[in-house]
Amino acid sequence: MDIAQNYNDNFVSNMQPLIEELQWRGMIQDIMPGTKEQLDKELTTAYIGFDPTADSLHIGSLVQIILLVHLQKAGHKPIALVGGATGMVGDPSGKSEERNLLNEDVLNMNVAGVKAQLEKFLDFDQSKANAAEMANNYDWFREMSFLDFIRDTGKHITVNYMMAKDSVKKRLDGETGMSFTEFTYQLVQGYDFYWLYQNKNCKLQMGGSDQWGNIVTGTELIRRKCGGEAFAFTSPLIKKADGGKFGKTEQGNIWLDANKTTPYQFYQFWLNANDNDAETWIKIFSFLDKKTINDLIAEQKKDASKRILQKTLAKEITVFVHGEAEYQKAVETTEKLFANQNESAESLSVEDLEGMEGVQKSEFERSKISEGIDVVSFLAETNIFPSKGEARKMVQGGGVSINRNKIDNIQLPIDNGLLLHNKYILVQKGKKNYYLVNVI
Repeated sequence: MDIAQNYNDNFVSNMQPLIEELQWRGMIQDIMPGTKEQLDKELTTAYIGFDPTADSLHIGSLVQIILLVHLQKAGHKPIALVGGATGMVGDPSGKSEERNLLNEDVLNMNVAGVKAQLEKFLDFDQSKANAAEMANNYDWFREMSFLDFIRDTGKHITVNYMMAKDSVKKRLDGETGMSFTEFTYQLVQGYDFYWLYQNKNCKLQMGGSDQWGNIVTGTELIRRKCGGEAFAFTSPLIKKADGGKFGKTEQGNIWLDANKTTPYQFYQFWLNANDNDAETWIKIFSFLDKKTINDLIAEQKKDASKRILQKTLAKEITVFVHGEAEYQKAVETTEKLFANQNESAESLSVEDLEGMEGVQKSEFERSKISEGIDVVSFLAETNIFPSKGEARKMVQGGGVSINRNKIDNIQLPIDNGLLLHNKYILVQKGKKNYYLVNVI
């Protein structure tokens, strides 16, 4: 308590204006009246909930992680809540149909994975008044009976209030409807805010804009159940300028777990952002100051071919998530694969080929190479393409290179003469996908 009091005594003179910082970065969409004043007044504990639907977060969660980091940098106390209980229910926000519910073993594994990731980004030094904390809402829901919940909490929020939320209305108006399980989600999440308010003096909840209805239910529950005042703001959901879904590639989600998405693939995602997205994303996904970012944007507009925004964005976010060493490896692999496209693949050493991080690797029988297999069959049998038909179409369209040589002949034999160092074949599919086939 003394630590917190001493901290608060000096807070106002040393505080950083959090809301102004987030607004120029484009990270605030909805904000409850009084939120800025609360943050300017004193050390404020705030939380964001993370849904453990997988054992890793993906880059869709990065905005929320970065919000917590900004909050802590501004002197406030962050709580990262992993929804061990709400994960059993399923959040209907932004969903068109009910998702499959996870069993407890899978959920526990997911909670542990997400918790380990979140602990990488925040300062948990308990000697500091604004030390970060982890929370799991299963801790307060596991002993609570259904009757206790509907008697002590459910009576405070009307069905009319719950049905007025957009996330509920959209589902009720849709073809699939909504189960009672999902309908109760906003009340369960609202109770999280109430519990943290009562037990952790948590006065602020943040989240994505699709969470606004759930978050407001929490502030309303705090007001009705204990006469308290709580606050909220949300961030916009990230969209790509071309209309594509943010965080999705041909291979699926961009995960924060290096075993699911390699640091090289992670780096490439940001490096390949278009100019409009890069200008928006560098404000959101980096901690560079306003002057530095404005200078970078001005430099980009002078000569977009240098891709200074994309390179800086990719560096900042890759170092943040994976560290400096993995960033350097990603750059090295990028240079080997892309910087020397005019050089023959024979110039790559065995160490270069084997050390290329992020290149998908597979094995192929030497006997088939010795006999001479046509390129279409080779591409299908190595699973570089799911079928001969797709492989044939891509070869004919000029979208395949073998050892850095573009091919268009669907009858091209893949034989021993194409082996690099008598054991490798380097295949490029499209602009960005590389495969190293080890012939054994």
